[in-house]
Amino acid sequence: MKHFINLKDIPAKDLRKIITDAKKRKKQRKKLNNLEVDKGSPLRGKLLVQMFEKSSLRTRLSFYLAIKQLGGSTLTLRPDELHLSKGGESIQDTAKILSNFGNAFMLRTSKDEKLEEFKKYLSIPIINGLSPSSHPTQILSDIFTVEEIKKKPISKLNITWIGDSNNVLNSLIAASIKFSFKLNIGCPTKYQPSKIIMKYIKSNNNKIRILHDPKKAAKGADVIFSDKVISMNDKVNKSKKLGQFKKFKINKKLMSLAKKNCIFLHCLPRGKEVEEDVFLSKKSKVWQQALNRVHVQKSILLYCFGKLR
Repeated sequence: MKHFINLKDIPAKDLRKIITDAKKRKKQRKKLNNLEVDKGSPLRGKLLVQMFEKSSLRTRLSFYLAIKQLGGSTLTLRPDELHLSKGGESIQDTAKILSNFGNAFMLRTSKDEKLEEFKKYLSIPIINGLSPSSHPTQILSDIFTVEEIKKKPISKLNITWIGDSNNVLNSLIAASIKFSFKLNIGCPTKYQPSKIIMKYIKSNNNKIRILHDPKKAAKGADVIFSDKVISMNDKVNKSKKLGQFKKFKINKKLMSLAKKNCIFLHCLPRGKEVEEDVFLSKKSKVWQQALNRVHVQKSILLYCFGKLR
């Protein structure tokens, strides 16, 4: 049994193994419909329990299809329906019940500590579907997408992030260290990664640069990533924050500084951080990026169950 909480805690060889498996599985599904089961039904009889404390569209849909295509089933719980939030039941007792009824637990949470506490008491794998400091399933899927489009290992590419320092960027930083790729981070000085993340970057032999000029960050990029400037975790003056990111808006002029065949990726939902003519352009691969979540999450599930081929 293996958990999937933060990329930084998972060996690079295991992350690569997940991506390799996902590539094979996607190829084998070319002629299958969404709910048709993979050959061999590797997770037949398994139940994935999902709980969302925060809004979700892509993660909810992709994990639903992932477990179904592997031959298993899923049950989605709302926290406001449980004694955990309404009746004061402890995480320890909730974890015991989840372990008795389910075979894996996927949690999207507003507290990182909750993931660790569930992990302590669960006897089944736990998967981080998003937390305030990390979004590992998103970024591993994004690496899959980059390599699928570019047809080369991400270690040979120049990756750029332009926007706020958030949970998605934290996981991208961890991925940069694990997969050894160059990463330029373009953000306002006030919104650079936290001290903990900066220390993590410094303590690893990395290829990461923090730049406060979006033009310098975009120069020579093979891929430009972004995310909403106003995220789910933000409790800020929204108009003020958007103003501070005004020159970091991704437009055609900024994209022109990257390599000619540079692609644009965005984990969605989008906000005002990208111009429509970039988001809907041929360089934008956001729909392919979103769909690939299914394939990678299937391999993450198999990794957690010790069934990777």
